[in-house]
Amino acid sequence: MEKHLRVLGIDIAKQIFHVVGMDETGNIVLRKRLPRGALMPFIAQLSPVVIGMEAWGGAHYWARRFREHGHCVKLMAPQFVKPYVKSNKHDMADAEAMGEAVTRPTMRFVPVKELAQQDIQALPRVRERLVRARTALMNEIRGLLSEYGIVLPKGVVKFRQALLGTLEQEQAKLAELSREVFYQLQEEWRALEQRLAY
Repeated sequence: MEKHLRVLGIDIAKQIFHVVGMDETGNIVLRKRLPRGALMPFIAQLSPVVIGMEAWGGAHYWARRFREHGHCVKLMAPQFVKPYVKSNKHDMADAEAMGEAVTRPTMRFVPVKELAQQDIQALPRVRERLVRARTALMNEIRGLLSEYGIVLPKGVVKFRQALLGTLEQEQAKLAELSREVFYQLQEEWRALEQRLAY
């Protein structure tokens, strides 16, 4: 049966993967539900086929892995696969739709990202999260200090310049516990600043 296999549609997931295989005429010759650990052994034993998947959540990783075994992997945007779903939405129907969609001559494909490309794409996301965390911490410190009658200026640069000096000058307004809390918040701020400096 698998010798006639020409196209695979794979619905990727975290634990259970659904695979639908088609022959050269588009007839379904294989339907499998595979746990994560069984997917690569299954793919590795196949002769090279065209594999269609939706381009999201782990697709680029799996595409690179499948290519190592000589398969031609084509990623498609989910909105382009949706019209090929023939029945109610479920994982096996999605895998079948991907197998059909990947064979269409007018289908648009998403290039598979190499590891270095994914690294470069991840950096701005991580930096943006760190900037949000720094801003939230800065606003929290400013808000808490204002409850003690200590006002720090707005803006990262002014805040950075004023934080240490203001805390030292205004120690009389703080109890021992609040001094310790603000010391810890200040250390957390410094750690965020150092991470953003890279």
